[in-house]
Amino acid sequence: MRRTWRFISTVMGIIFRHPVTGTTIIPVLPDGRIVLVQRSDSEKWGLPGGMVDWGEDIPTAARRELAEETGLELVNIERLIGVYSDPYRDPRLHSISVLVEAKVTGEIEIEDKLEILQAKAYLPEELPLGDLSHDHDRQLKDYLDGKIALVK
Repeated sequence: MRRTWRFISTVMGIIFRHPVTGTTIIPVLPDGRIVLVQRSDSEKWGLPGGMVDWGEDIPTAARRELAEETGLELVNIERLIGVYSDPYRDPRLHSISVLVEAKVTGEIEIEDKLEILQAKAYLPEELPLGDLSHDHDRQLKDYLDGKIALVK
């Protein structure tokens, strides 16, 4: 029994004392518009994305999250924009997000209606910067400035 408890304690420590890895996507439609989603928990706009599931790699997680939150199909990951690891970037937990730019196609149709209220495409100059969820203002600024970022 003591050995089992030590095992459980070790696993819980690993799970709850380490950051969770996720991906954030800058979905670019063929006409150059960027798709943002409005989250149901905060009602703030932001980039689509989410946690990497067990057994997934970043491209697979990005493809899945994009489809769930926007209904769009990921055609190609164009480039890595940055890795964001500030412990306070996500108000729920310590997460590390890998930000990628992706060419996407299809029609916007939200599959995960519990998490996402709506999705909308914006021309880069029309993006509602200033009060996006998480650290998505920073992420979009880095993208628009052509930076590759490894930031806390």
